[in-house]
Amino acid sequence: MPIVAQSTETTDWVSRFADEVIAESERRAPGKPGVVVASGLSPSGPIHLGNLREVMTPHLVADEVRRRGHEVRHLISWDDYDRYRKVPAGVPGVDETWAEHIGKPLTSVPAPKGSPHPNWAEHFKAAMVDSLAEMGVEFDGISQTAQYTSGVYREQILHAMKHRRDIDAILDQYRTKKAPAKKSQKPVDEAELEAAEGSGAAAEDDGSSGSAGYFPYKPYCGNCEKDLTTVTAYDDDSTELTYACTACGFSETVRLSEFNRGKLVWKVDWPMRWAYEGVVFEPSGVDHSSPGSSFQVGGQIVGIFGGEQPIGPMYAFVGISGMAKMSSSKGGVPTPADALKIMEPQLLRWLYARRRPNQSFKIAFDQEIQRLYDEWDRLDAKVADGSALPADAAAHSRAVRTAAGELPRTPRPLPYRTLASVADITAGHEDQALRILGELDPADPIALLDQARPRYDKAEAWINTHVPADQRTIVRQEPDAELLKSLDEPSRQSLRLLLDGLADHWSLDGLTHHVYGVPKVQAGFPADATPKELPPEIKTAQRTFFALLYHLLVGRDTGPRLPTLLLAVGQDRVRTLLGE
Repeated sequence: MPIVAQSTETTDWVSRFADEVIAESERRAPGKPGVVVASGLSPSGPIHLGNLREVMTPHLVADEVRRRGHEVRHLISWDDYDRYRKVPAGVPGVDETWAEHIGKPLTSVPAPKGSPHPNWAEHFKAAMVDSLAEMGVEFDGISQTAQYTSGVYREQILHAMKHRRDIDAILDQYRTKKAPAKKSQKPVDEAELEAAEGSGAAAEDDGSSGSAGYFPYKPYCGNCEKDLTTVTAYDDDSTELTYACTACGFSETVRLSEFNRGKLVWKVDWPMRWAYEGVVFEPSGVDHSSPGSSFQVGGQIVGIFGGEQPIGPMYAFVGISGMAKMSSSKGGVPTPADALKIMEPQLLRWLYARRRPNQSFKIAFDQEIQRLYDEWDRLDAKVADGSALPADAAAHSRAVRTAAGELPRTPRPLPYRTLASVADITAGHEDQALRILGELDPADPIALLDQARPRYDKAEAWINTHVPADQRTIVRQEPDAELLKSLDEPSRQSLRLLLDGLADHWSLDGLTHHVYGVPKVQAGFPADATPKELPPEIKTAQRTFFALLYHLLVGRDTGPRLPTLLLAVGQDRVRTLLGE
């Protein structure tokens, strides 16, 4: 099997694949310019983040090939001529009446109610196209509906029908084989399985094999438009084909040399396209390692069409953290558009670039997104000062730019967790947000909120859509008089120390130093004493002090980072709430 080796080295996986793709392209077509890589997406419903790996893997390789000065085409085959297999759950504007369209081409199914798009496929394709544009992904899109209905594949269809016995013999080698049982490391849901299979309607059968023999072609019914049809006769010389529809009883005889309302079954369609487009590189889902999978079988069938199987890695699952808290009305797993509402495209690109395709990873919609952003910002700083490891620097480069140039970025990329806290506390008041952000660094204050965009908007969207209401921050309107009255003298002293130094430390760094320093000073140590110089009980005193501040400011044990919270509340209000 011509699968690209997946090294465990720390060097850049994209560069290694690009080396192999360029060499393989030259071997197949010496002296011919242009490298072809491919992805396939079926717009049968929301195209989610697992499907995005089907695009990002060849995109990153194609972009590296392009950076080296080679011509390259990244094809995305929109499998919009696939059959509509089921009504996906939770899609707005869709109800059980859409079940009547099962069996029709996706482009013949109505779009969800209220959609501006002409059909089901275009509705779900449009969201993905917009997301890919935001991520800087260049591609040539190919509608399989357009290809089939315009007769582009006519010669390939006739060739497949002529060689149907050879195709049937290949498929028959696998029909009785079953993959060995494997221990699953974790439960895999249906959406992940669909993502793993990659392009095309992989659940389709491999063609009819009734009393009239095997046929790798499936007509759509001329009456009801469904593919619940059976070919009952075919003549190679005249190309006359007779089929009957089991859904509505319609039957007809057509000349396949003139007929454009049908398609090759998936396990024949995919290798046919490899040969037709000259695809050198295309990834596939992990389930293609099983006997009889589309990729394995296609590797043999492609020879019938005079082509070769692409090289390409098998890619692992993409998981999601924080799905249970998602407020998305769609249900199911989130899409690239959902991710791009809460994270910049550079971060999303980086998540796919830094892991080899055979490594699974998670995309965070919960609090973990703050840690991911911290990690990204640290890498950004290391790249800037030249201390990043080569593989990390390469992943960073692939995240922030393509061969066409650098992606637009936030002019002042403040910490995501700080922006989220500010958006949380200000609840949409931009003037308040600007005031707080302007006080973070008095030596170089932000003058316009646009300087913090789009990162600020992403953080605000995360707060508004993925943080439960009971975890949102609401600053007290009035001091907690009862709590203030009950404080012992050490607690009162800690508040006085904080308030006495508030004005002199009114910046993000200054307040960070001051807030952590109060318990140290109160215990007789310098405010800048390091943890190694302090007894363990200082940490306990700090936690107690922090909890007191949170209770007095927001009525809870925890909240946003205290320096950010203090800046957000403002000096005057802080003094009032702390009892001055």
